[in-house]
Amino acid sequence: MEIGGGKIVSSLYERLGGHAGILGFIRPFYMDVRQHAVLGPIFNAHIKDWETHLAKIADFWALQTGGPSGYRGGFAGAHLQIGIRPEFFDHWLSLWDFNCQRALEPTEAGEMSALAHEMGRRLRKVVEGRPWLEIAKEE
Repeated sequence: MEIGGGKIVSSLYERLGGHAGILGFIRPFYMDVRQHAVLGPIFNAHIKDWETHLAKIADFWALQTGGPSGYRGGFAGAHLQIGIRPEFFDHWLSLWDFNCQRALEPTEAGEMSALAHEMGRRLRKVVEGRPWLEIAKEE
C-alpha cells in the first residue's frame, strides 16, 4: 500500500482482487481470443494446456499490477516463438480494451489498458525488428 495525499491507496493488483480477480478477468478475455478469427488459430495451435497458460498469465499480470508473482520472464521470447506479426497487436489490444471496459471499474480498466498498450508497444518493437519470422504452421 502507498500513502497518497494522506490516504491509503491500494495497488492495482489489490483493486483487481488479487490473483483470483485477475483470473476472473483474463478467463473471458482468452475465451474471446480463442474464438477470434485472426488470433484464435494462432493461440489454439500453440497452447494445449489452457489452465497452465492462464495461471502463468495471471502471474504475469500480478507482477505488472504490483502484486506477488512467481512469473520469471520470457514474455518477448514466448511471443517470438509463435511468430506473431505486428498486425496482430491491434486485434489483441482491441479485445483487451473491450474486456477491460466490460469487466472492470473505469479507473482499473484505464490502468489495465494503459499497461497492455505499453507492453504491446514494446513487444511490437521487438517483433518489427525481426521481419524474417513467420508464423509457425502446424503440419
